[in-house]
Amino acid sequence: MFKMIMRILLTIISFVGGFELFKVAFPSLMVATGLPLPLPTGIWFPVMGGTIFGLIFYFTTPSIVDYISKFAFWTDSKMKSIPTQDIVLGVAGLIIALIIGVLLNFPLSRIPWVGPYLSLVVTLVLAYLGVTFILNRKDEFLFVSSHLIKRSGQQEKKQSVKILDTSVIIDGRIMDISKTGFLDGELVVPGFVLEELRHIADSPDLLKRNRGRRGLDILNKMQKEMEVMVRIVNKDYEEISEVDSKLVKLAQELSGLIVTNDFNLNKVCELQGVSVLNVNELANAVKPVVLPGEEMSAQIIKDGKEAGQGVAYLDDGTMIVVEGGKRFIGETVEVLVTSVLQTAAGRMIFAKPKAGYPERITLKQ
Repeated sequence: MFKMIMRILLTIISFVGGFELFKVAFPSLMVATGLPLPLPTGIWFPVMGGTIFGLIFYFTTPSIVDYISKFAFWTDSKMKSIPTQDIVLGVAGLIIALIIGVLLNFPLSRIPWVGPYLSLVVTLVLAYLGVTFILNRKDEFLFVSSHLIKRSGQQEKKQSVKILDTSVIIDGRIMDISKTGFLDGELVVPGFVLEELRHIADSPDLLKRNRGRRGLDILNKMQKEMEVMVRIVNKDYEEISEVDSKLVKLAQELSGLIVTNDFNLNKVCELQGVSVLNVNELANAVKPVVLPGEEMSAQIIKDGKEAGQGVAYLDDGTMIVVEGGKRFIGETVEVLVTSVLQTAAGRMIFAKPKAGYPERITLKQ
């Protein structure tokens, strides 16, 4: 339907254009060149010209529309990879440069011979320099993204920038949390965090290398698959050596939050007055509550730090310390929960074998 409408419109426009061209331009051209040809008279000549142009565009319009659609799709796909802030800053730099160019055009255009050409060259150079100057200093305009305002009905809610640290990227749960919609605003990955991930991925240690590559893969998926904007900020603090201190400094500049599951970084942020979103705390908050006095099954897999202790784990990784459970290593036993210790670093369950536990439930292989 769209192609048919465009076909009809372009045919009409091209007919009118051809009609005017053959009616005015062609005779004027013959007079100007002095060609010894009889000037066409009557309406038939412009009508013929309009018909020729109309037929040309009637048959070529589908191809023209296809090329335009492909160009628009290609442009849209390329523009999606450019952050909105870069586009806004680039347009602002271009407008400022063009305003300066217009002001300079008045004196430059008065220069004999080369004035108009010099004005054009100066305007183009200023436009390029304006866009380049602004984009090369975009990190200094981070306050633009840190003060984004989102309207929700008649109310406005300020969205804070969420700064991701290395541990939470490698952990991977941040991607699932973001997909659920519990995190709003913009997710920022500092350049020094990305550099740390790269160093871990190049580590000679196999475990560290796998963790680093996992972090880079997760970050790549987050940028491509998530609706929440994930932006790389190439800002560094050379005078600061510790990555945690750099994160705190960046969070203070952006008035943002740090997303982490590092217990030590959590404490440092609390001392510095920086807000933290701890993924471990969120995971602990949504875990099923285990109360003292409840019974549960536990597979003892190793001995504990204290004499006679056995250690088991739940499916989610929660540690269960069983008093007197060392003799049940390799077996599954019924235990009675005695206490639960919950911290930002995780949750620990303390238990003991059921009173009068006579038999052992052997783990099925």
